[in-house]
This record gives sequence, C-alpha cells and structure tokens, in this order.
Amino acid sequence: MRLAQYLEPPMDITTSASTVLIVDDEERNRQLLEVLLRADGYLTQSAANAEEALACIARSAPDLILLDVMMPGMNGYQLATMLKADPVTLNIPIIMLTAQVDRSARISGLKAGAEEFLTKPFESTELSLRVRNLLRLKAFSDFLQNHRAILEEQVQARTADLHRFRAAMDATADAITLVSRATMRFVEVNATACRMLGYEREQMLKIGPAELFGGGTHQLEEYEAVVAGDTANESKKEALLRRRDGSHLLVEVQLHAQRSGADWIIVGVLSDITERKEAEKRLIQMAHYDALTGLPNRTLFYKNLTRILAMASDRGWGVALLCIDLDHFKNVNDTRGHILGDELLCQVSRRLVECVRVRDSIARLGGDEFAVILVARYCERRAYAVAERVREVLRVPFVLNGIEVAVSVSVGIALYPDDAINSETLIKYADTAMYQAKQAGRDVFRFFTTQMNTDALAHLELETALRKAVENEEFVLHYQPKMQIESGQICGLEALLRWERPGYGLVPPGEFISVLEDTGLIVPVGRWVLGAACKQVGAWLASSIGPIAVSVNVMGRQFLEGNLERDVTDALENHHVPADLLELELTESSLMANTQSTIEMLQNLQNLGVCISIDDFGTGYSSLAYLRRFPVDKLKIDIAFIRGITTNTDDAAIVLAIIRMAHTLKLDVVAEGVETEAQLEYLRSHECDQIQGYYLSRPLPVPELERILRDRERSLTHKSNAARRTRRRPSVPSTAR
Repeated sequence: MRLAQYLEPPMDITTSASTVLIVDDEERNRQLLEVLLRADGYLTQSAANAEEALACIARSAPDLILLDVMMPGMNGYQLATMLKADPVTLNIPIIMLTAQVDRSARISGLKAGAEEFLTKPFESTELSLRVRNLLRLKAFSDFLQNHRAILEEQVQARTADLHRFRAAMDATADAITLVSRATMRFVEVNATACRMLGYEREQMLKIGPAELFGGGTHQLEEYEAVVAGDTANESKKEALLRRRDGSHLLVEVQLHAQRSGADWIIVGVLSDITERKEAEKRLIQMAHYDALTGLPNRTLFYKNLTRILAMASDRGWGVALLCIDLDHFKNVNDTRGHILGDELLCQVSRRLVECVRVRDSIARLGGDEFAVILVARYCERRAYAVAERVREVLRVPFVLNGIEVAVSVSVGIALYPDDAINSETLIKYADTAMYQAKQAGRDVFRFFTTQMNTDALAHLELETALRKAVENEEFVLHYQPKMQIESGQICGLEALLRWERPGYGLVPPGEFISVLEDTGLIVPVGRWVLGAACKQVGAWLASSIGPIAVSVNVMGRQFLEGNLERDVTDALENHHVPADLLELELTESSLMANTQSTIEMLQNLQNLGVCISIDDFGTGYSSLAYLRRFPVDKLKIDIAFIRGITTNTDDAAIVLAIIRMAHTLKLDVVAEGVETEAQLEYLRSHECDQIQGYYLSRPLPVPELERILRDRERSLTHKSNAARRTRRRPSVPSTAR
C-alpha cells in the first residue's frame, strides 16, 4: 500500500509565516540576513551569541536556524550539537554559515547535526532557495513524523486527504517525487514531475529513479547515501534525466530521507535548471568572447596562451605569437562611420580565421588589434607563412555598404621559447615587434629582436624623462631668423623647442617631439611654448630691440585635445603682446582634423591679428580647396623642395608653382631650409617673399640672437649682400635644423 494513502499534507509547504533565527556575532551580518529573509516574507529573530540564541529558542522555537560557525564563547558547532541532542529542538533545521571552504569544516558541521552549509560570501538567491527548500522538506518531515498516527485513524477519509496532498504538491513549480527505499519505485509524484518527464502519473508509479537516470548507478547511489546518512540525510546534485521520449533534461535534485515504519521514504525535489545553465553559458560567452566578432577576447586569449605555453613546455612544442594591427583604421571610422568600421572588423576577423588552422588560436584583443597563436615544430617558418598569408588576404579590398575600402596590417611576431618563456613577456615582445613594423612604414611584419627590446626600453626611459621634463620645466626655446628677400632685413623669428636634459645636455627636437605627440604631452608643452615665446616677445618690446614677430609651431593634438584659442589669447594677454607679433605655423594634416571647429578657431585668432601660416607646404594635402576655406596668411615651402631647386627641374617647377599660386591668392611665401646662395638667387628671381635656413643662421639661444637683433641693419643682410657681390661658391648643405 502506498504511503500517500496515509498522508495529509501541510496546508502550506513554504509558508511565508515561517520564523528564522539568525545567530551571528556580527551585527552587520544579522541586519543583512534580516533584510534578505524579510524580503521573502519570513519572520526573523536574531542573536549575537549562543546564549542569546538558546534564550530565543526557549521563548519561541523557530522553524529554521541560520548559524554562524565562528563566535566568541560557544561556537556554532557546539551550539548545533547541543540543539540536536535535545529532543525538543532536534528537528529544527540548521544552515551553517562559514567563510571556511575546507572539507574538515564541513565534516565538523555535519557531525554537529547541521542540515545545510552556505559559504560566505553567498548570493541572496542561493540563500533564498536553500531556506525555502529546507523549510519545505522540514514541513514534509514534520508532517510525516507528527501526523502518521492521526492519518492511520482516518482511513475512511484517505481519498479526500490524497487529493489535498496532491493539490499541495501540484501547486509547486518543482517536480516532487517520493521513492520507497524498499522497492526503489515511485510511491507518489506531483503533476509537475509528470509534465517535466513526459509520463502519466500511473506510468510514473510503475517505474523508479533507475529508468530516469538511464540505468546509471552514480545517481542511484545518491539515494542509498541519503538513507545511509552519508550526506547529512540530504543530497543536492545536478543530474541528467531521460524523459519518456528519449530526450534529456538537466535538473538539480535535492533528496531528503524520512523513516516510515520499517521503510524509508526518499523525498526528491527536482528543479529544471536548463534556463539557468543557458544563462550561465551566455555569461561565459560575454566574459570570454568578443561581442562584435565572436572571437575569443583578451581575457580568454591570455588564458589560452598560458595553457598552450604550459603544454608546449611539457611536449617540446614551438609557439609563435602574432600581434596584428590594422593600419590607419581610425581613418575608416572617421570617414565612413563606426557602423561601417565595425563591419570592417567583422570581415577582417573572418578572413583571419581563414588564414590559420583549426588547432591555432585567434582572438580580438580590442579595437583594431588581433592576435594569433600558432603551434608548430618549425614555428618561425610557420609564422612567416601565416604573416605573408594575412597580408595577402587583407590586401583584397573590402566592400562596406557598396564602397570598396583597402586596408593593410602591421604584424609583430615573437617566438617561444626563443624570445620568451612566459605569456606576459611573449605578448610584450610581439607588441614591440608590431610597433616596429608600423615604424617601418606599415603593411609589413617584423620578428622580435633583442635590439627591439633595447629600443623599447630606451623609448620608455625617454617617455618617463619627458614627463619629468614637463614637471621640472627643462625646455628652452631657440630662435631661427627669417629674412625679407627684397629688403635683406630680418622680418621675424621661428621659436624652436629644445630640451636641456639633465646629464645629457641640449637634446634636438627630432629626438623627442614624436614622443611628446604620441603621449599627448605635446598639449601642455605646446601651451608652455606659446607662453614662453610671448614672454620673450614682451621682454624684447620693453628693451631696445623693440617689436619682432615670432612664429610658433602648433601640432594636431593641440587642436583635438587642448584649447588652442584660449592658450593663444592667454599668452598674448599675460605678456601684453600685440597679436600681430605672433604667427602660428600649422601642418596641413592638423588643419584637416576636426575641420569645422578648426576653421572657426583660426578665424577667431586671425580676427585678433594673429598670422596663420601653413608649414611644410607641398608634402601633405596641398589642396586649393582648403586654401580657399581656411583663413591662411602665409605658406612655407617644405625644405625637401628647396634643396633641389637648383639641381632638380621637378623641384624647381613645384616651387615656382607654389609661389605663383600663393601670390594669386594674396598669400606670402616663405622658403625654409635655404642653405646656398644659388637657392637664394633662384627664390629672389621668382619673387619669393622670405627665406629661412642655415644660409642665414642656425637656431640660436636668446643671448646670441639678441646680439644680432640689436644691429639688424648690419647683421645677416651684410652677409647676404657680400655674398651677392662676390658670388661665392655654394656651401656644403647642412641637414640639421
């Protein structure tokens, strides 16, 4: 006869009126647990130690106890042992809370009689579920223990009782099964269990757990262990069940054994965890894979590399790491938009996958940077072949929304174990090699060398020294004169940055300007240059030298990351310098960045009286369109053309065209880098306005320059006139500036 025929279920298995006693010496922990439990509808009591807990239990026995292990005086183990030894409190379930994760702590708790464990810190959801399930099982246990005699006397009402019991079970979202230990057959199941497993109730009562577990012995052993008391009379495991139609279902099974006469009844609560597992998979996907391309992300890449290197060490493999960076990807985002930029990254990732084998690993590290891990016996040869393949594949134009876009890549390669034996160093070396590939002109690949590491360390040292230089104001300005060709007089100066590096002396700009630009330090340094130049002009105004115009170079990042207009106006106002004594020299590329705001800013500065000059004209965009759009006063012809005007007809033609075009647009023309009399004569004959270069003077520190400025009539003009009279032979050009 089935047990269910004798059972009358509790009216509410998971009643919200259940009382939970919280025993913890930390007030903050008690308050937190009270908030969590009350949110689920439970009543709470709290105690700071074992003595208070015993007093609370004596006044009103709770339905469940949350018991901290480590407390002053009597600890949690001792209190649990005392409660389980008392018949009055024996059946109050205990969940022990502990920060200890070792097996011995759990065994001690089980010996003390605790039914459940929670390891700090724990999730609120886990706490809620464990409390709910333990109260539910306690309700069944209490019911089975306290009402058996009454139910046996109510045989006549067993049909109605059975309906009420089934109604209570059927109301739960979890599957509930009762199994006889003697027969290992189901003696009762709820409607949820039938729906979940695809059986009719009568069919379920003819089978047992063995049919659901596919005949496997591992899960069945759990039933035996629960009855034997090897799992604290309760077990909670994940299991893969087989439905009636042969499909499988992943569930979480919680078992609780209760003696029923000479038999044991094993109550099982089965929760479908399919959605939870899917959510966990999605979280893992989000944590380890790039959302845009689907490739492994930086986190998973590091894990894979570390794992592969460990295997390579054990098996004697060679490993090559390729760091791949798209050249000028920012231009695609800026000109085509981020949506097409993302599409380009997706297409690039698909092509990269085609370049490697299944056993190789590829990842997107972020932005436009990718990485490939190659495992091969001859990894250097393999890396060379893959790098060549990557370059070839990516050279084929991409089609983005009907528009063809061509890109190239720079690739850096580092080898294990030749270059490094750990993942961090290997990544650093591959990245260093990639940077060298970019420095070499892009669309190339480079293998790491020790010299690269030396250069990288020197670059890092230089960057650190420059940051200190900004803080300690180690920069100075030298000035190079400009001459009006028609009058032969000095008409202005160009302020040129120099670095007085402690222990090294004067450092020329070619050795540090690019680092200032790369690091963004050019913005504060550029602000300092404007202030220092205007301060010097103000000092000359107050001296016998008088007014003289000074030009200052402005970099692109000063437009994008700084506030150039404010920096200029502050420098002029702080040092009482007329705006027409300041000239800003801008490169063509900096003009093209952030065009509309650049136009407005330059127009405002020009309206103040500041002169706007385009430096190195002829090497950038050299477009008539932007000359018409931008407020420009002057062009400076790049030194590359000036060097060849007397020996190269193409250079001469370009210079002549620039002069005529500028004059047509009513712009002055300055030829920079003039080093010989022949160059000067050519420029004079074609009506160039001004010259600058070593033919006149090298850049000078202020004391040397002032000696020349105090006698303008007899300084460089005397040299120029004497040169014209004697028709000297051209001097050897100097390439330094």
